Amino acid sequence: MRRVYTALLFLLIPPALLRLLFKGLKNPRYLRRMGERFGGGAACGMQKPLWIHAVSVGEARAAMPFIRAFVARGNREILVTTMTPTGAATVAPVAGGVVAHRYMPYDLPFALRRFIARHRPAMLLVMETEIWPNLIHTATALGVPVVFANVRMSQKSRRGYARWRSLFAPALRAAAAFAAQSADDAARMVQLGARPAAVKVTGNVKFDIPLPPGLAEDAAKLRKKWGGGRRVWIAGSTHPGEEDVVLGVFARLKKNHPDLLLLLVPRHPERAPAVARLCKKQSLRAVRRSESTEAGAAVDVCIGDTMGELCMLYAAADVAFVGGSLAPTGGHNVLEPCAAGVPALFGPHMFNFAEISRLVLRNNAGAMVAGAPQLESAVAQLLADPAKRARMGEAGRALVAANSGALEKTMAFIDRHLPAV
Repeated sequence: MRRVYTALLFLLIPPALLRLLFKGLKNPRYLRRMGERFGGGAACGMQKPLWIHAVSVGEARAAMPFIRAFVARGNREILVTTMTPTGAATVAPVAGGVVAHRYMPYDLPFALRRFIARHRPAMLLVMETEIWPNLIHTATALGVPVVFANVRMSQKSRRGYARWRSLFAPALRAAAAFAAQSADDAARMVQLGARPAAVKVTGNVKFDIPLPPGLAEDAAKLRKKWGGGRRVWIAGSTHPGEEDVVLGVFARLKKNHPDLLLLLVPRHPERAPAVARLCKKQSLRAVRRSESTEAGAAVDVCIGDTMGELCMLYAAADVAFVGGSLAPTGGHNVLEPCAAGVPALFGPHMFNFAEISRLVLRNNAGAMVAGAPQLESAVAQLLADPAKRARMGEAGRALVAANSGALEKTMAFIDRHLPAV
C-alpha cells in the first residue's frame, strides 16, 4: 500500500509546486528555500541533533516548551522542521546557535533519505499527530527512532485514518513511542495500529503555558496606548467566514458600547489585507498592528498581523473569542486566554480541542456560542459584568495551573528513547 501511496505522491508534485507558487503570491516566504521541500538546502552542521517536527503554528507553539527545555540543558543541538512559514516564524525567536530551522521535505523517500543523510539526526520528535508513512519508514530504516509527543487523536480523525489502515498501521507499529494527551487519545492510537506498550498518557503540554515575564505590565501599557479606559474584545486565530461574523457582532455592540475596541487576529497574518477590506466594507476604522502600535479613540479595529504577540494581546483584553470554532476547522487553543485570566468564548467546532473545551466549560472559565446571536449576547453580558469576568478569568488561571506538569512527564518519556549525545 505504501508503494501505491508513494506513486500517487510523485504524481502530486506538480500540483504541490503550483500550490506553493499560488501561496507565494500572497506570502513570498513560501517561495524561499524551496529546495528544502525535496531534502536540499544547507546542512545544519550539528552533531546528532534532536529533530523536532511541528507542522505549523499550533504545533510549533506546543513544541516551544520542549525546545526551551532542551536548550536549558545545554547538551543537545536541535533541528526544527515546519511545513509553513508561519510555523517557521513561531520558532524564529529561538533559532540560531543550538537551534536551527529547515522546512520539512515532502513525504517522498528520496527527499527524506537526502534530508536525513544531510543532517544526521539522533531522533525525530513529532509534535501531536502528523502521521507520514514514508517519514516514519525512512527514519526508522536509517536508525532514527520516531517518537510522537503531545499526541491527540479525535474520533473524527481516527475514523479518517481507519479508512486507510493498511497504509497507516505499519507506520504506527514502526514508531518507537507515543506520549498521548489523554486516555482516549491513547486508546485511539492503539486502535489504529500503535503497539500498546509504546503508548503512554503523559498529559497535554498545552497546559504548560510559559507566560512571558512582565506580561501584566506590558498588557497594561498596551491598553494605555489604546485609550486607557476603553473596553477591549479580542477575536484570536480567526479563519475566513469568522471575521464577517465577528465584525457584524462588533458593529452592533458598538451601539451600546461606543468605546469598545476590537482586536481581530487572523490565524494567518498574511490575511491581514483581506481582513482590513472587510472592516472597510462595514465602515469600521481599522489599523494594522504591524504599521502602528497606537489605537486611539478614532480606531474601531486593531488587526493583529504580527507574530509572537497573541499571548500579550489576550492579556490586554477584557473578553476573548477563539476562532477556528465557528468555522468547521476544529478550534484552537482556548487555554491561551485562560492562562492570561481572560474569559474564553468559542464556537461548537472544537473537535481538535475536545477535552480542553470540555474542561473550560466544566470549570466555568469560558462559554460555547453557536453563532452570531449567542456570541453577541455572551460578549455583551461579560462587558457589562466585571465581577463575572473576574470569576471566569480566575477559573481559567486555576484550570491551567491544576493541569500543568505534562511537560516534565513527557520529557522523561522522551529521554527513555533519546540516544546519548
